[in-house]
Amino acid sequence: MHHRSSVPPRRPTRTALAAVAVVLLGTAAAACGDAGGLQGAGATPTAVSPDKLWPDLTPASSPAFELGEVETEVVKGVAVPGGDIRAVDPVEVVRKEIAAHPGDYADGTYDETARRMADCGQHGEAGSRCPVLRAYYRDLTGDGHDDMTLGFRQLPGNLTAVRVYTVRKDRLVQVMAYEDAVSGVELARRAVIIRAPSEVAGYEYRLQWTWDPQQRAMLLTHDEMLRTGDPKRSPRPTDSAGPSSAFSSRSPSPSAAPSTSASGR
Repeated sequence: MHHRSSVPPRRPTRTALAAVAVVLLGTAAAACGDAGGLQGAGATPTAVSPDKLWPDLTPASSPAFELGEVETEVVKGVAVPGGDIRAVDPVEVVRKEIAAHPGDYADGTYDETARRMADCGQHGEAGSRCPVLRAYYRDLTGDGHDDMTLGFRQLPGNLTAVRVYTVRKDRLVQVMAYEDAVSGVELARRAVIIRAPSEVAGYEYRLQWTWDPQQRAMLLTHDEMLRTGDPKRSPRPTDSAGPSSAFSSRSPSPSAAPSTSASGR
């Protein structure tokens, strides 16, 4: 029987490691015929601590605007056979959303989306007019079961709605909702990443929603503007037909606060 030693192994000191590194580098240089010595990489920049502004400012204890960061909703009237979300019809899910929010899909808003729902399930050119996009399935909540990421066009205009659904006790639950002029959507581990064009040429928005087990919802954890390397790209499209998108205005005001949440309504 082998016994683990009660004396912990000695760790080499930083000085010893540095000495070994010098010897090895010197040996390698000699072997390669390099007569030069070690070269410095330059001066190390001095670390600067952040400056805290307005230290006498009273910290806010509640948000000034209702941004709805955590919004989940049970989709009524949609069955989940055997708790398998892949058995749910994505078109039916969108139809239920339209029925639940008639004002968003009435004349003068996204009425074309409502009309084109009749083309879903059709073949040929008629079927291609269906605004519902292909659904994707992946375990985003970490419970070992697939969740559904669904997208559909909000027409007329240039907006795309992105939704994430999970299953709780055989009920379909929406755990993320966002709409904008979307240029790309990705799934990465427990996150949904959305890229959207910016008003600034050569930049785009990158927004990431990450599953939060405590809130049991997808939370907006990253919101950043990134350089695309294409300074000639066209300005960010705007929606002239329907309600404001979730990031149509990024400066809050009492009359129209932007939604940095999972809901663009």
